[in-house]
Amino acid sequence: MKWATRAGIHIDRAACAWLIGRFIDPDAEFVFVTDPAHVPADATPFDMRGAALGHHHGDCSFETILRVHRLTDDPALRRIAEIVHEADIDDERFNAPEAPGLDVVLRGLSMTGDDTHTMAIAAPIFNGLYEYCRRATTLGREPA
Repeated sequence: MKWATRAGIHIDRAACAWLIGRFIDPDAEFVFVTDPAHVPADATPFDMRGAALGHHHGDCSFETILRVHRLTDDPALRRIAEIVHEADIDDERFNAPEAPGLDVVLRGLSMTGDDTHTMAIAAPIFNGLYEYCRRATTLGREPA
């Protein structure tokens, strides 16, 4: 399936692409557009103005995708959603001290290559963050 988002990805779009590829559509193909009018007819848009899978009711796109695809039962994904929310929106809704660091890393990645490159490098970062959050939930404390 094709998925489309705005070009120049960093925190929310990179996190959404990782979420889609890992938990929703392992065969996902991503298209990056500069104008929502250029979204291919066969693509599902995300994190762009007017998209069903975008910012809604104060939530970032990652949170919306979690809810729409019924992935909110996973405590590690919920924690990542809090971190991504704070990095993207910075409204202090959540206590997410990891947010500024993750934001800087992903903004920096977006400066070193194109969107495909950023996604390729961001995926292992989000995989590691997921595993860390998963173990923290299992252990009830930060993993060593």
